[in-house]
Amino acid sequence: MNSMLRRLALAAACTIGAGAVYALAEGGGDLVVFDWSGYEDPLLHPEYAAKYGAEPTFAFFGDEDEAFEKMRAGFKADIAHPCSQSVVKWRDAGMLQPLDTSKISGWKDLNPGIMAMKDLATTADGKAWFMPFDWGNTSLLYRTDNVTKEEAQSLKIFADPKFKGRVTIGDNVDDAYALASLVIGLKDWTKMTDAQFKEASDFLRAVHKNVRFYWTDDTDINQAFSGNEVDLAWGWNETFVTLKGQGVPIEMNRDTKEGLSTWVCGYVLMKDAPGKLDQAYDFLNAVNAPGVSDYMVKTFGYGHGNGAGMAAIDHGILVERGFDNLDKFLDKTLFQQPVAPELKQRMVAEFEKIKAGY
Repeated sequence: MNSMLRRLALAAACTIGAGAVYALAEGGGDLVVFDWSGYEDPLLHPEYAAKYGAEPTFAFFGDEDEAFEKMRAGFKADIAHPCSQSVVKWRDAGMLQPLDTSKISGWKDLNPGIMAMKDLATTADGKAWFMPFDWGNTSLLYRTDNVTKEEAQSLKIFADPKFKGRVTIGDNVDDAYALASLVIGLKDWTKMTDAQFKEASDFLRAVHKNVRFYWTDDTDINQAFSGNEVDLAWGWNETFVTLKGQGVPIEMNRDTKEGLSTWVCGYVLMKDAPGKLDQAYDFLNAVNAPGVSDYMVKTFGYGHGNGAGMAAIDHGILVERGFDNLDKFLDKTLFQQPVAPELKQRMVAEFEKIKAGY
């Protein structure tokens, strides 16, 4: 089965139910990776296929809340790919098992700034739960033939009536409230008050009036930009890198008045992993290999978790991608760190209302 057919079959199985997903996954090999679409790219884990002569079996999710519910409903995977704001939730739900860092080559090479983030990769008891893999931004993307540089200096542009029907933001509650938090001047959303939650939600309602559609993956947003369907997007580095390379008149402003959002995603080991642990650790070693850094940065526009690999990349490329100075990179950012479960549920419920027009 070629990769496209395999992805379509897995996606179809995901819509049928958790049992069907795993029934299909078993036929593809011992290792099942529950991931975002696009990360099945063999060049993100070349050492795995070199060792086993085959790719892992991938199943896909559209967002982490969807993945969480599918796993609670019984879907089994060996490895999954959540982002920073979900790790605590998954861990507290008893879904994860600790990582044996002695089996992960280059664990000490992981980006020290990310590893120092509280309650993310490790807990106070010294146990490791999360291996950072990719990190990047959600920021303002705009078509330079329809939007001026001056207009694109503020995130408030998303609610400007001039762009009615020409806006897309992700169908992703974390990115949505990151945007709204920045607009209301909040860089640490863990401290969001009731009044700030209302202010942020009101901004998203204003944005909704301009939204042409809520994008769910890179294909949606890339096609909309290249087809001149939208002028503005709250999107990821990959879209900018891909479309710029295709000659689409697009820019990414990481330096708006309000700032940008930064996320970190990585791999976790599921508690009830049905496959073989040695294959799981071989996969973790493969994605953490320093040679993956160059491909990650150049092709996806994201930073790689392996700091040693990042340091070996041509400095000009790092400058071009905005990764040459991590301290400056994080200075104007809202880091998508975990929020209290009660606040996250409020965000989820309110965002659903907003998308429905209420």
